[in-house]
Amino acid sequence: MKKKKLEDIIIATIKTIFDPEIPVDIYELGLIYDVRIDKDFHVDVDMTLTSPSCPVAETLPVEVEEKIAGIEQVKSAKVTIVFDPTWTKDMMSEEAQLDLGFM
Repeated sequence: MKKKKLEDIIIATIKTIFDPEIPVDIYELGLIYDVRIDKDFHVDVDMTLTSPSCPVAETLPVEVEEKIAGIEQVKSAKVTIVFDPTWTKDMMSEEAQLDLGFM
């Protein structure tokens, strides 16, 4: 499988995960900063949270790792939480901003 196709599958999988406080998936919220796939199909994801004190800070990254690791072609998945740059509502997709009434 080509990396681009796998990346599309990973993103589609991430889009099934929703922030429990906001009715928008975490990808459209702009919480996923980077998805890297190495030649052996190990996946590293940089993601952030809407705030450092986010109530799902312990569980959301684990859910992302588990769902990505559950994709047949993925050998392993690791999520790293980063706060640089700091998340702002401007990082949301236009669709998410419309859904939440920011546009």
